[in-house]
Amino acid sequence: MIYVGIDDTDIVGSPGTNQLARKIVRRLGHVARNAIVCRHQLFFDPRVPFTSGNGSASIQLPHGDDIPREELIASVRAEMQDFFVEGSDPGLAVATTASDDMIAFAARATTEVVNQNDARAVAARSECYLEGLGGTNQGIIGALAAIALAAGGEHGRVVHLGEWPWPDRFSGVQSAAAIRDRGVADIRTVTGAAFAGDEIDVGKHLRPNWRESRVVLFVEAPDTPGLPWRAQRLD
Repeated sequence: MIYVGIDDTDIVGSPGTNQLARKIVRRLGHVARNAIVCRHQLFFDPRVPFTSGNGSASIQLPHGDDIPREELIASVRAEMQDFFVEGSDPGLAVATTASDDMIAFAARATTEVVNQNDARAVAARSECYLEGLGGTNQGIIGALAAIALAAGGEHGRVVHLGEWPWPDRFSGVQSAAAIRDRGVADIRTVTGAAFAGDEIDVGKHLRPNWRESRVVLFVEAPDTPGLPWRAQRLD
C-alpha cells in the first residue's frame, strides 16, 4: 500500500482538495485501481489558516508499487502543479506506512495547532516523503496528518472509491444492496448496531466513513415513521 496525502490546495472560489485528489487518481490510471480517497477533518480553529473547513485528503493506492516511487511522486506533483492557484499553500506527503511518531502528530493536528517544523521533523524521522509546492507550504501539515489518519484505519470520510464516476449520480434513496455493490463493506446505525433495513437515503452523494480499515456507512432512523433511514456524514 502507498499512501498519498495532500492539503491546502485551494482558495475561496476554486475547486477543492477532494477534486484534486480525484484528478490525481485519474492521472495515475491503472496504478490507482481500487484507490480510496478520504477527507480528514483537522483542527478547526481561527488560528489555523484554511479555505472552508480545514480538511486534508488521503489517497490509498493498493497498487502504488506498480511504478517506481520517484515516478509516482513526480506524477502526483505534476498534477498538483497543474492544479495550483495563487494564494494556496499546497503540501504533498507519500509513505508506505505511518510510524507511531506520525500517528501522534496526526492526533495533535486534529485537536491543536501544530507547525511546519514539527511536520518536517516527524517526516524525516519516519522516512516519509514530504514536500511543499507553493505559497507558505503550510499544506505539508495536513498532508502528513492525512497519511497517518488513513493508515490508522479509524478516521476519514470516503469521497472516492475504486471506479466511482465523477460527477457521481448515485444519490437519494437507494437499496442497501446497491450501496454494498458500491464498495461499502458494512452498514451500521449510529449506535453501532448492524443495519437490517432495505432502503437508505444517501443524500446528495454517498459519503461513507473509513473505520476499522474498512468502508462503513452509518445511518440513523427517520424522524417520521415510514420514511427511509438516512445516511450520516461523520468525520
